[in-house]
Amino acid sequence: MLVQTKQSKLNFKFSDVGLFSFLSKRKEFFSQEDNVQIVDAIRSSEKATSGEIRVYVESKNALVDPLERAAEVFFELKMEKTEFRNAVLLYIAMDHHELALFADEGIYKALGKEYWDHAVNGMIAQFTKDNISNGIEQCVRMIGEALKEKFPYLPGTDKNELPDEIVFGK
Repeated sequence: MLVQTKQSKLNFKFSDVGLFSFLSKRKEFFSQEDNVQIVDAIRSSEKATSGEIRVYVESKNALVDPLERAAEVFFELKMEKTEFRNAVLLYIAMDHHELALFADEGIYKALGKEYWDHAVNGMIAQFTKDNISNGIEQCVRMIGEALKEKFPYLPGTDKNELPDEIVFGK
């Protein structure tokens, strides 16, 4: 059984975040430096835990509810297959100004609803300051610390079960 986390409609500006490439017709949500910053946060956070963190970013949410979309993406990425059910997805729909955190039951139950509400509110505080990549990084690191506490790294047996790169939708 999976448990849902908090969702939110955001009130942030996209103006300084992305560029449109006319050659590839693919929206670039972050600069190369921002991508590196976020992936480094995922990698360093996962070094101390058996948990897994993924970031999924797309332009628009095809569904009405961002939490439903996050759940759909969670399963598409096969995140429920981690050994300890301790994967967390950070979902963002940039143009719709939506975000959701979706956690597998192992980590959700270990931390409780209040923790997830706090994580989302922390990201919103950064996003409203047009500081999207820093907000994502801070949330990833906060989740990493919680995973470290509840699901510490297991030397000799732990492996990186999911890729660390940001997943970009349409």
